[in-house]
Amino acid sequence: MTVCRNVFRLTAVLYLVFLLKPGYAAKQQENPPVEHGIGGGVLFVEDTFKEVLSAEEAGIVLSPASVESVMELGSFFKPRVMLYDSHTVKSGDHISELAVSYGLTQDTIISINKITNTRLLQIGRVLKIPNQDGVLHTVKNGETLSSIAERYKSDQETIITVNELFSENIRAGTDIFIPGARLDWIVLQEINGDLFIWPVSGVITSAYGNRRDPFNHGRSQFHTGIDIRGGTGTPVRAAMSGRISQVGYDPIWGNYVIISHHSGYRTLYAHLSVIRTRTGAYISTGERIGDIGSTGLSTGPHLHFTVYKNGVTVNPRSLMR
Repeated sequence: MTVCRNVFRLTAVLYLVFLLKPGYAAKQQENPPVEHGIGGGVLFVEDTFKEVLSAEEAGIVLSPASVESVMELGSFFKPRVMLYDSHTVKSGDHISELAVSYGLTQDTIISINKITNTRLLQIGRVLKIPNQDGVLHTVKNGETLSSIAERYKSDQETIITVNELFSENIRAGTDIFIPGARLDWIVLQEINGDLFIWPVSGVITSAYGNRRDPFNHGRSQFHTGIDIRGGTGTPVRAAMSGRISQVGYDPIWGNYVIISHHSGYRTLYAHLSVIRTRTGAYISTGERIGDIGSTGLSTGPHLHFTVYKNGVTVNPRSLMR
């Protein structure tokens, strides 16, 4: 242990000798670094060795213990004020690849730019690229800086420093950056469109939204899900794990299954030829729950698949892998 400690001290001293050698400061003045905000590298060097440079100018010789104090691990992780770069979206850009390129998490880029669907990222859009990981939080009525810090398991003083707040009192509706925080994994899957698997493989014959009524071509109707073509008897699988909340027969849906999932989601599988599950059963993602059919009001064998979020239908395609 003592040997390791001495080696560390010697390494630190040698590094500082290199930094403080004659002409180093002058060279730095001749070629000032560009502060672009990514990673905070320039700020780190200036902040970390500020104490050392001041001591050298004053003619003070630092002991190994003093050097170790300056170089201690905590100095690498002290709070930094938010700085931003920008990135203009080009054809072929993906959030996951941009995150790797800039050394950030997907959560950070998605949250800071308030992206709701990464599949609809527009070419030419200018994204803000921060110098650290974290997520934006919009302050709600009744929330305090203390309660927000506790929710994200963060430090209140760090949040104040990063956001350059002058008071612990923050108004509802204010966006503040929480360093190191991550998005809820369900939210991230929703935004990336990776929440559900396809219940069957096949061609979509009728999309979500307004369409011409297949039984009365003279009128339009709102289609609450998607229709996927398939042969009678083709296995239908649960798009996500959950509990079977209802099975039965309906004059329109025919044989159907409804699964309740987490976060307020439910899925409906209709026109089944056979139901292969029961109410109350827990179903894993991909587990077989029935077979494609043409029961109920149907023009031929297919699966009608609907997704509900808190009781309201949403477009399944925006959430499917």
